Amino acid sequence: MTKEKEERLRKLRSLVDEHDQRYYKDANPTISDREYDRIKREMEELEQELDPLGLFKQETSSNPDEWAQALPEVGDDRLEEFASHRHLVPMLSLDNTYDETEFFEFDQRLKKLFDLNELPYVVEPKIDGVAVSVTYVDGVLQSAVTRGNGIEGDVITQNLKHVSALPFDLPSLPGMPEVLEIRGEIYMSHDEFIRLNDLREQAGLPLYANPRNLAAGTVKLLDPKEASTRKLEIVLYGMGACSPESCFKTQSQFHRSIREWRLPTVEYLKSVSSASEAWEAIQELDQLRHGYGYPTDGAVVKLDPIEMQKNAGSTAKSPRWAIAYKFESERQETLLEDIIMQVGRTGTITPVACLKPVQLAGTTVSRASLHNADEIARKDIRIGDFVIVEKAGEIIPQVVEVISAKRVENSQPFEFPTECPTCEDLLVREEGEAAWRCPNPECAEQIKGRLEYFASRGCMDIDHLGEAVIDQLVDQGKAKKVSDLYELKKEDFLTLEGFAEKSAENLFHSIEESKARGVARLLCGLGIKHVGSSVAKELARNFTGIKQLGQASSDELLEIDGIGSIMAESISDFFEDPGNQSMLEQLEKSGVETSHELKESGEQPFSGKAFVLTGTLNTFSRDQATERIEALGGKVTSSVSKKTAFVVAGPGAGSKLSKAEALGVEVLSEEAFLELLEKH
Repeated sequence: MTKEKEERLRKLRSLVDEHDQRYYKDANPTISDREYDRIKREMEELEQELDPLGLFKQETSSNPDEWAQALPEVGDDRLEEFASHRHLVPMLSLDNTYDETEFFEFDQRLKKLFDLNELPYVVEPKIDGVAVSVTYVDGVLQSAVTRGNGIEGDVITQNLKHVSALPFDLPSLPGMPEVLEIRGEIYMSHDEFIRLNDLREQAGLPLYANPRNLAAGTVKLLDPKEASTRKLEIVLYGMGACSPESCFKTQSQFHRSIREWRLPTVEYLKSVSSASEAWEAIQELDQLRHGYGYPTDGAVVKLDPIEMQKNAGSTAKSPRWAIAYKFESERQETLLEDIIMQVGRTGTITPVACLKPVQLAGTTVSRASLHNADEIARKDIRIGDFVIVEKAGEIIPQVVEVISAKRVENSQPFEFPTECPTCEDLLVREEGEAAWRCPNPECAEQIKGRLEYFASRGCMDIDHLGEAVIDQLVDQGKAKKVSDLYELKKEDFLTLEGFAEKSAENLFHSIEESKARGVARLLCGLGIKHVGSSVAKELARNFTGIKQLGQASSDELLEIDGIGSIMAESISDFFEDPGNQSMLEQLEKSGVETSHELKESGEQPFSGKAFVLTGTLNTFSRDQATERIEALGGKVTSSVSKKTAFVVAGPGAGSKLSKAEALGVEVLSEEAFLELLEKH
């Protein structure tokens, strides 16, 4: 073998190892799926040319014994902290392609193998999530396991107990196998991803990159209570082991059966009689997927008859009877006009790309997060570059790559600032963190962020106290912390630009009215790290007020539903800070409601019932409807499942209404909802 090709093969193997670590173990890939697939394909082609027997691979391995184990070549997501479980049947990964010609070559290989003119296939969406295998024995869920190395994976059953669509006991129905190992995907919906990123933004933390990475990180959390604060979902679509083996004749029959057993499966499944019809279904799915509430990145095509699947067999990493056709992410080229720094309310410095506006996936994009300094350096992003932009997970715009060929000659590498752009304090970065932070709690931008969050609708809901007003209050030194708002007089507002007697009076009364918003809203507005609206409500249900909560031990906090160790530590740290203690005392002296009587929970009629609100409500806002439901012991969730008690549907209700009807969940009109409230 030539030295150049040998060195290239070593480099490619090193790159694949590095990116496998980032993707499977760290849940934080730094390149696109397509770029990874390109590198891996080049590596495999070189291996086939230079090393068909795997000898060079064995020589260059740090542990040659590994290669004698004949493991499937599917990456490895196992972590030492988790128990391992052996799959009943090896769990392989799918071959994939972005090319129409390669898809039809896949069909030609199978037609040649079976000596047939046409072959029956099924087409289904490829959900962009985390591969999982669940096993039922006599209808009872025994385990949920990651793909791992294909032979054995990590047991994550404890982190899926809150996944409402996954039953732990199946009904005893005709045809139910004694042992059934089912393959599927754990994913996070767009709504949940946006909700969690909203909380991150409110906490001043860096945003999550995409739903897939966040789902992967969630299933590998060591604290199941922490995992339960992030809503995961699951879809099942493939068969591993089955006893007796003759349960299913076709892939489509398998899908019908698990749907009858109320297991969550794909919403699109098309049986076709040829590859040409399969290609038409792929194109159809490419259009439909934009309306789905979860990330999809391709279509999976499988031979329909199970017996033909067995006869086709598998390679070391993939079944020969299936292929994934990967859809292209929508990308656009545009000019990066500037890079600015945003200071969050907790001091996190987020670099933002200012782009020449461009249309992308139906919206105009003019800004994109650059995440952190390391990301800018790794991609060598410079002001004045032409860049490729895409929406990560079809949600968040991001700069994918720089078009180096269009870079001007005098271009200079971007130098990340060492000082806060607002207060000029030296930035700091804690060990193990990617983000730089401004350590100065008196930084004007942090103060403004904290005040805006405190006054927002989901917190203290102070009308007329918007961004422009807060900017003036902080710039004039009238407010440095949230408690200062309650020290202001009407005369203080008359000095602000745009204020007259009436507008000053309105704002003064809004601030006064906010004193009675209640303990839950106050807790949310304080901006305690990791504590959002739902956690604040749970804390208010368990403590008589701010003082009692501040005296709670970590063990007491951990006993509360939805509170994990990280959150408990964050709450304790907040109340131990002398500055926060002084602020809380000032709030209490100003007459802000910081305590309440705990409500009796024994006679609440909606206790244990989950509601979903969809469409437009005319009688009251979503927040008001949520308050009414929660006051009667119920809770409001963002997505519909079999555990949903009621879906309240107003005009404009969409996919949530359709899902409720499909699952047989009771749907209430606004009038019926009002009648239900009046009964109680």
